[in-house]
Amino acid sequence: MQAVFLDFLKRNVDYHQPWVYHSADPQYFDHYLARIKRGVTQGCLIFDRNTGHLIGVVNLNNIMLGVIRSASLGYYADEAYAGQGYMREGMQLVLDYAVEQLGLHRFEANIQPDNIPSIKLVEKLGFRKEGFSPKYLQIGGKWRDHERWAILDEEILQWRQNE
Repeated sequence: MQAVFLDFLKRNVDYHQPWVYHSADPQYFDHYLARIKRGVTQGCLIFDRNTGHLIGVVNLNNIMLGVIRSASLGYYADEAYAGQGYMREGMQLVLDYAVEQLGLHRFEANIQPDNIPSIKLVEKLGFRKEGFSPKYLQIGGKWRDHERWAILDEEILQWRQNE
């Protein structure tokens, strides 16, 4: 799995920047797995049903239980599959899992304002824009502004019923 994951990152490095800067070395993968084992992240991989190619990643990050029951979403797609609905379907499945199996209530996606494909994706999923966070995350050595988008469990369930 490590080789498949790292190959995915290498293939898409230019497509993901400037929004995400991933390292495609084995240490990055080990760090990713360590976050999953600690329970603060759940990584979900999206594969093409026909070819078996890894075409996207959706992470539930900063998972908090107790009274808040929330997570932040991180996600990235293979450029060759972008805009074809695969990430939307994958995110729907991850959100359903997070609500039904993990009992999470709130999900946030923090998106750089110029990342139009990502904004369109969360809009299609029913997220609403809640605010703007100046210099929210340090990416590629620079503090980057982000828009905060969110959705609640009941909105996900309602959206799925209306689909």
